[in-house]
Amino acid sequence: MHGDKTKASLLRDLHADGVLVLPNAWDAGSAALIARAGAKAVATSSGGVSWAAGRPDGQGLSRDEMVERVRLIAAAVDVPVTADVEGGYGHAPEDVAATVEAIVGAGAVGVNIEDSRGRGVPLFTAEEQAARLRAAREAAARAGLPELVVNVRTDVYLFQVGEPEGRLDDVLARAAVYAEAGADCLFVPGLVDLDVVAAVVAASPLPVNVMAGPGAPTVAEFESVGVRRVSLGTAVAQAAYSLAHRATEEALTKGTYTELDGALDFGAVDGVFTR
Repeated sequence: MHGDKTKASLLRDLHADGVLVLPNAWDAGSAALIARAGAKAVATSSGGVSWAAGRPDGQGLSRDEMVERVRLIAAAVDVPVTADVEGGYGHAPEDVAATVEAIVGAGAVGVNIEDSRGRGVPLFTAEEQAARLRAAREAAARAGLPELVVNVRTDVYLFQVGEPEGRLDDVLARAAVYAEAGADCLFVPGLVDLDVVAAVVAASPLPVNVMAGPGAPTVAEFESVGVRRVSLGTAVAQAAYSLAHRATEEALTKGTYTELDGALDFGAVDGVFTR
């Protein structure tokens, strides 16, 4: 477990200053290429991992299925891996605990745990989520990795919970409760307005993670307001699958292959793997 402790400490340190950029992986191959491109850590995308298994996002995989896929991803790279475990594969604190113990066993040194019960509302109350976070912290310690980085995701903005004017206060109230329960980072997907992001950063007791993609502010702009972590979520997987669709459509309808221009050559891809 010594190596995992070192990786967990490294992941923790990457949140201390500057900004950690995480293009999310969906399988061992994408993780290896993301690490080869220079990522300091690899995050998984639950959506991407689910799609790679032929399932929809939103706990379309079971706990065991997700754990096994995270195990392959963690084994494929030398950098720290943080795993998106969605809602923990069950509502109860003991469900979250079981998930965290298993995911630590698979080699991940960080987790995302969301306060959504699934797709949409209602969210867990702050107190319910706090109990789940405490269970996660205790499970990590039992698994021999108390240093596990717990990134708590709040879906207030993603699912547009409540009246717009109340969402900032809701997120900040949750952040305070989640920090007290042992979370290490606050993930607020669905929020890219720099002024609001800056307000969250200023008042949050936890470093702030945003989800970015086309149309969002740049990494430098997020960093300028104090964001510590920028995730790309499902965006890279969507782009990869979109390329597969476009290249197939082109080959079938035009008989040409221009969509494949600019791809890494066979050796560059094959060479990131070892037997």
